[in-house]
Amino acid sequence: MAERRVNVGWAEGLHARPASIFVRAATSSGVPVTIAKADGTPVNAGSMLAVLGLGAQGGEEIVLASDAEGAEIALDRLAKLVAEGLEELPETV
Repeated sequence: MAERRVNVGWAEGLHARPASIFVRAATSSGVPVTIAKADGTPVNAGSMLAVLGLGAQGGEEIVLASDAEGAEIALDRLAKLVAEGLEELPETV
């Protein structure tokens, strides 16, 4: 299973707008991805309610994971999005 550990770059954490940006990016990656707080229970990264339910704060470590084909590239792009608090998924890493 591919995994990326990254600190949340959005000051407000994964709430409201940042969570929406992240969920859209995770869904559009075409790869099933899970997200969890460090040592927490993974949830579907494509579910807005699940992501909001994590309550991930700015600067807190999260874990992105997937075992699907193409996971390495998708996780790299999602990790960059989260770490840098970007407004959209980067084209390349």
